[in-house]
Amino acid sequence: MANDIAIRARGLSKQFGRLLAVDQVDLTVPSQQIYGFLGPNGSGKSTSIRMLCGLLTPSAGEMEVLGFEVPAQAEALRRHIGYMTQQFSLFTDLTVRENLEFLAAVQNMPTRQARRRIDELLVEYHFEERAGQLAGTMSGGQKQRLALAGAVIHKPELLFLDEPTSAVDPESRRDFWKKLFELTDSGTTILVSTHYMDEAERCHRLAILDRGRLVADGSPGELTGALEGRTLLVEAHNQRAARQRVLRVPGVISAAQIGNNLRVLTDGQQNAAEILKHVQEALRTQESDARVAPVSATLEDVFVSVTHRRPARRGVTVDTEPRS
Repeated sequence: MANDIAIRARGLSKQFGRLLAVDQVDLTVPSQQIYGFLGPNGSGKSTSIRMLCGLLTPSAGEMEVLGFEVPAQAEALRRHIGYMTQQFSLFTDLTVRENLEFLAAVQNMPTRQARRRIDELLVEYHFEERAGQLAGTMSGGQKQRLALAGAVIHKPELLFLDEPTSAVDPESRRDFWKKLFELTDSGTTILVSTHYMDEAERCHRLAILDRGRLVADGSPGELTGALEGRTLLVEAHNQRAARQRVLRVPGVISAAQIGNNLRVLTDGQQNAAEILKHVQEALRTQESDARVAPVSATLEDVFVSVTHRRPARRGVTVDTEPRS
């Protein structure tokens, strides 16, 4: 595998009985970047990550991760990757230092090397004064930092993060992402799953998964740029009534109230100017002072666009994603 590609997967699929959790996913993840998985619960994010880590055997497809063929070389791959789960998975009845010592032992790090690395991490992750504190007594943000420190104790080339910020406050999330960019600056590739739009915007590249399928892939700028001319902003006094009228306009696929405005997304199959005219006409009889104008697309618009009213795949209904 070329040095500039950390992960390449083709036709990746996973079926649990009648449940098709991941369906023919193709991925190419560049090295030393943050690559995001965006999607709702049940979209296949966690299952995909576990297959790429070698923790789950795919039902079909081929994967090459850091030059290793997975799952055939999964055991060798694990020495080069880190994995952080959504739930805090360290020992709550051990101290911060003891947790890191345990993880160093799991990675078979020599004692002297482990001691030096742990001392580095205690400083880098701001645990100098908390080395003797029980992990179970820390805040959610502190537990998150400890879990990340443990995931990188062996300086992995590739780090998998499965919705790591779902249970922490916004300030802790910002600090966490600062650490992620520091890791990529030092050469680490990161694949992170999330359902937060603001986190998705931070990624260098982004894949959107929906019901197990890859429905969009590109940089945030590329994805939003592809919707140019398809988003409108409506200012009207009666937002609820305006929304009902706008949704009747052919070509409109969603109208979401954002504060005092409506954000309207069109399907792109009709002329943008014509849809704009029809929306204006739909509102004219209700509110003569209503204003409609094109606006730039957001990642939320992208998400709605690529997941809107897609037909169920091959007769298989996917309601939830297995968590084991």
